[in-house]
Amino acid sequence: MDRLQKEALVAEMKGVFEEASVVVVAEYSGLTVAELTGLRTKMREAGATFKVTKNRLTRLALDGTDYGSLSDKLKGPVGIAYSSDPVAAPKVASEFAKANEKFVVIGGAMGTTELDVDGVKSLASLPSLDELRGKLVGLLQAPATKVAGVVQAPAGQLARVLSAKANRVRCRSHYFSLLQTARFT
Repeated sequence: MDRLQKEALVAEMKGVFEEASVVVVAEYSGLTVAELTGLRTKMREAGATFKVTKNRLTRLALDGTDYGSLSDKLKGPVGIAYSSDPVAAPKVASEFAKANEKFVVIGGAMGTTELDVDGVKSLASLPSLDELRGKLVGLLQAPATKVAGVVQAPAGQLARVLSAKANRVRCRSHYFSLLQTARFT
């Protein structure tokens, strides 16, 4: 890699760190290419990204961002997972670490807040933004459904009362017609 390529990579990574909501650092020593590809695929499906970069270049990119505290975690064969959703990258990284003992989550950060391994696991246990949005929509729709039910209930009761009255009138008219036919016969 020549100097211009390194500078371009540092600038790209700096942009990534400025836009990411969360960054997770994990050691991947001993994983096969197929396993790393599977991890990247899972990350992409969740809206996150996993990258293996040179630690020195990543430290340069971290300098001056909210994630500068992660520089000391970049030792040995480590990769970074990041996402704009604060739950996506930690969730996929934690699930992958459970399935592969060669993949170890070292820590991470959410903005200026540094996270240890337990912090990353706690973040991973939270529902994602899409799940929270679904719950919120459900909560917002529930009162509307209840209001519609309450509004429709009196109309339904009125319809039942009118139907019962109509049935009584029909029964009475049928009764009177029977009486009149009985008188004339």
